[in-house]
Amino acid sequence: MERKNVWETYDEDQMKKCDAICDEYREFLSAGKTERECVKLTIDAAKKCGYRDLQEVDEIKSGDKIYAVKMNKMVALFNIGEKSMEDGMAILGAHIDSPRLDIKQNPLYEEDGFAYLDTHYYGGIKKYQWVTIPLAIHGVVAKKDGSIIDINIGEDENDPVFCITDLLIHLSAERMEKKASKVIEGEELDILFGSIPLADEEKDKVKAGVLKILEDKYGFDEEDFLSAELEVVPAGKAREAGVDSSMIMGYGHDDRVCAFTSLKAMLAVENPEYTTCCLLVDKEEIGSVGATGMQSKSFEIMVAEILSKMGIQSELALKKCFANSRMLSSDVSAAYDPTFKAAYEKKNAAFFGKGMVFNKFTGSRGKSGSNDANAEYMAKIRAILDKDGVMFQTSELGKVDVGGGGTIAYIMALYGMQVIDCGVAVLNMHAPWEIVSKADVYETEKGYEVFLKNIFS
Repeated sequence: MERKNVWETYDEDQMKKCDAICDEYREFLSAGKTERECVKLTIDAAKKCGYRDLQEVDEIKSGDKIYAVKMNKMVALFNIGEKSMEDGMAILGAHIDSPRLDIKQNPLYEEDGFAYLDTHYYGGIKKYQWVTIPLAIHGVVAKKDGSIIDINIGEDENDPVFCITDLLIHLSAERMEKKASKVIEGEELDILFGSIPLADEEKDKVKAGVLKILEDKYGFDEEDFLSAELEVVPAGKAREAGVDSSMIMGYGHDDRVCAFTSLKAMLAVENPEYTTCCLLVDKEEIGSVGATGMQSKSFEIMVAEILSKMGIQSELALKKCFANSRMLSSDVSAAYDPTFKAAYEKKNAAFFGKGMVFNKFTGSRGKSGSNDANAEYMAKIRAILDKDGVMFQTSELGKVDVGGGGTIAYIMALYGMQVIDCGVAVLNMHAPWEIVSKADVYETEKGYEVFLKNIFS
């Protein structure tokens, strides 16, 4: 079934609203390149809308706005509704981690006049895409005295940037015969970090010079790398793309475009009948593991604590809350790319400019590792979106036998709640620079808001 292009339906007022939210999104994307940065941006926005820290609240009642944080890398917002939480919540759940390079715990070394930082890639990447581009380092260094040093090098125009070198084409005949997965090996993804020797040292003079800068300018020494979380990401701000400025190109659309639109929708909803929730989690790109990933009990504990502070301390109540909840697993989908049309089944592909995307199931091949949403749930969502004029489309992640992917949907479905994947179509997914349609960003924010307000109606 052919879906109309969203741009054809917009009047001048809608164009202005679309541009406004996309301008705000570009700022969010440029400032939030790590999980910690996204959590901070989320909390700052939530506080301005009256949300309070769960740990600072003794009693919770209908009308309260609460946020809860785990290790500064996972955050959940709750707008407590009139109905009992046992009746369920309307949940938007996205992830705020993106593919990148992580600095190893013992990274710094010198080789033939250069200082390097050793890295370990995080998530599914094409390693050759990360060479010869400007890179920045974001993160924290935790010192033994308990102090935390925030690191952001490469984003300010006066900062240096970093890169991973590549062999010049003139000497690459043998290397060019390798498979794409082997052209650049994981252990070759080392960051070029410095080249000026420190004259007073007898050996490793360049490394010594780098360490002096780190201590003088940033306040940490080589041993402090042991307790650091430093992420290497593409340097530079998100930009409008296309001569018509219809698209946004930036790092981390997967899945911060859905995190941002979920947050905007959450903050726009006031006095809900059923409790609304915006859940932003870590570690999805590596299987949703760890204390801040969806497979942990962190979200469950947050909800249990809220129920407790409402005077409800029943395990059954907690289970009913989850089982009766309805959720959009807010994650991106692969946009149809005419350059690589052989990878897609066109009738069931997501297209730029045709609205928010629903994936009834993800997984791979025979739906392995997927949540397959109920038809009745999809019908309900169709009804509320059509009523409010939200443009949407449905999709699968490429041809059946070509590949696939997963989200947090199957994990939340373990509680028995209704869950479906829904988000924005992305070109260049998992590349250092990804692309989305501004119209799809706008429609997705509208759709998320409609979901929170009407999914229980």
